[in-house]
Amino acid sequence: MTDDPDTAVLTTIRARERALPFDPGTRATDAHLVFIGKAETAWTQRGDCPKNMGQARERKVPAQVLVDKEYREGLLGLEAHSHVIILTWLHRSARDLIVQQPRHADEPRGTFALRSPVRPNPIGLHVARLVSVDMAEGRLVLQGLDVLDGTPVIDIKPYFASSDRPDLEG
Repeated sequence: MTDDPDTAVLTTIRARERALPFDPGTRATDAHLVFIGKAETAWTQRGDCPKNMGQARERKVPAQVLVDKEYREGLLGLEAHSHVIILTWLHRSARDLIVQQPRHADEPRGTFALRSPVRPNPIGLHVARLVSVDMAEGRLVLQGLDVLDGTPVIDIKPYFASSDRPDLEG
């Protein structure tokens, strides 16, 4: 790990974890992915950041997403929604662990069986209450967000309870 917060990979390998023999980022083909903005949160250190959106909501610390000027027109109509889905690029997460040992679990688990930020493509998914939208400033105010300050935003989608909420009876 380095001390530079912009380049530091925020993970260490625990007992019973297994890393890939390569960094997936070096094998990536160009998906033409662009960042459309960034998150503004109170969290600057990994240890302070909520572990999930449940903890972020409990802390009642508002967060914001700042959308870059060229994408702000895409916010038109978003204010009609109570919740949004924010996709982020967890730029300070390692990408090489394929088996992880969660602190809360007795046995290791595969990366795809976890919500850990450490994954081949460190994409974060966050469902948050939308407090307000300022199209001119490109500012979304959210009830909370479980990412570090400055985390790049990949996409914003409205949350539709009628189609996004899984059927809990089936």
